[in-house]
Amino acid sequence: MEQKIMHELTFLPLGKKFLAKDGMTLLEAQIQAGLKPDAPCGGKGTCGKCLVDVHTGQGLERVKACKTLVDKDMTITLLHTGQTSEILTLGSGSEDWPPVDPLPIPGLKPGLLAACDLGSTSIVVYLLNSKDGALLATASALNPQTSFSADVIGRIDYAKKNGPKALTTSVRATIQELLQSACQKAKALPEQITHLCLVGNCCMHHLFFGISTDSLAVIPYSPAVTDAMVVSASEYGISIHPQGVIQALPNMAGFVGADTVGCLSAARFDQQTDMTLLLDIGTNGELVLGTKDRRLTCSTAAGPALEGAKISCGMRGATGAIDHVWIQEGTISYSVIGRDSDPTLSPCGVCGSGLIDAISVFLNLGILDETGCFTEEENWPDPSACIQLEKMKAYAFTDGVSITQKDVREVQLAKAAIAAGIQLMCEQLDITASQIQQVLIAGAFGNYMNPESACRIGLIPSVLKNRILPMGNGAGTGARLCVGNQGEFERAKKMAAETEFLELASLEEFQDTFVDELGFEA
Repeated sequence: MEQKIMHELTFLPLGKKFLAKDGMTLLEAQIQAGLKPDAPCGGKGTCGKCLVDVHTGQGLERVKACKTLVDKDMTITLLHTGQTSEILTLGSGSEDWPPVDPLPIPGLKPGLLAACDLGSTSIVVYLLNSKDGALLATASALNPQTSFSADVIGRIDYAKKNGPKALTTSVRATIQELLQSACQKAKALPEQITHLCLVGNCCMHHLFFGISTDSLAVIPYSPAVTDAMVVSASEYGISIHPQGVIQALPNMAGFVGADTVGCLSAARFDQQTDMTLLLDIGTNGELVLGTKDRRLTCSTAAGPALEGAKISCGMRGATGAIDHVWIQEGTISYSVIGRDSDPTLSPCGVCGSGLIDAISVFLNLGILDETGCFTEEENWPDPSACIQLEKMKAYAFTDGVSITQKDVREVQLAKAAIAAGIQLMCEQLDITASQIQQVLIAGAFGNYMNPESACRIGLIPSVLKNRILPMGNGAGTGARLCVGNQGEFERAKKMAAETEFLELASLEEFQDTFVDELGFEA
């Protein structure tokens, strides 16, 4: 048998050493070494987010890890390892918690309860007591699957080509680590947990449970499993009480998953008498519109642009990210995550909320026109901010952080998909946007987003600007409600069954509506 050649890799500044097979990429080596690199494009070489510095005899060479093969012993300096992501954990704080009454487990008295929001970008675990449902601790981390792709389509593609094992194993291990971390904070043990409620989109749900995601890749993009599940935790690699169970909320339809059901539960949608629009904007966009009597849901192909992927200097909401942009005395000002503790911190990218602010500001200052094109720089407040980057005009905040014409186009595609979804759902319910009485925004992007900016760029109809309410981590709140009370679990299942799914792509008017929403108001 031919012996495989191995090379020693040293990753700085961590000092971590790893034996890698000859011919594998540096990105694959980082993943196998447990370093959780960022690779939004899934290793296709298009995003440039996996850059590393390779030490050579002549100095440092900056390369794409996904396109650089291991062919000798190497020393690699990782970039941006000190960033700490801002992960939204809690809801709005207005929850009316029901009495604790978890699902019965034959022969077992309820112990600690746990809930998990398994998001495409981040994972949050909540630890609760079974006496009054009080929150004992939270723990969160980036989803390790981002090393394979930023979006669910890329992960589905990876699973189809390579099998789902790496994706499934990594996310189960992270959830176990977070359960352990939360228990340590609460001075408890994972073995004391008897119930774990899990929510996530259809892809995250399927990959966790080891269910094939093939059906999510072809029309009509139906999940292989839609029913709620109650299963033994130990069968899925989660070590809690030996008789402990995992409760998974149901998936509804094409990319509208258990996380949206969690948001329905948190919003008490089956009690809403006001016409309500619920938006959960992350690596995908899920929408719900209606009242307790009738509601529609749909999924929009917004893509991950609003979370920083596919944006030249895009990044998550982490240390060094420009998170808000505004006009001050006719010039552009911005804030950077982490500057409160380090006033000298320089920006290293732009996150979703900053991106939306920036586009809004560019429109208001005439830097962009209504088609989304950059105008002539002599009309800009500061013409020196105009640069050429990869043969494209761009606005430079600093020497290393800018927004390009292509970035603006990515935002237009994302906002048009969401705006078209809102308009078409209104038409299906025979209402106008002005009749929507409240807009609930779930997720981290919605929590930090400036409503005025979202309305200025047309992401949300401008008539709704003063009706927007952030609801925090709605999916996680719903999971906490359902793990603590079996009635809430049944109620969530009923809401899911009674919510009508609207397949936008099947509507003849979708394409025209989408195209109409690409532009900006003058």
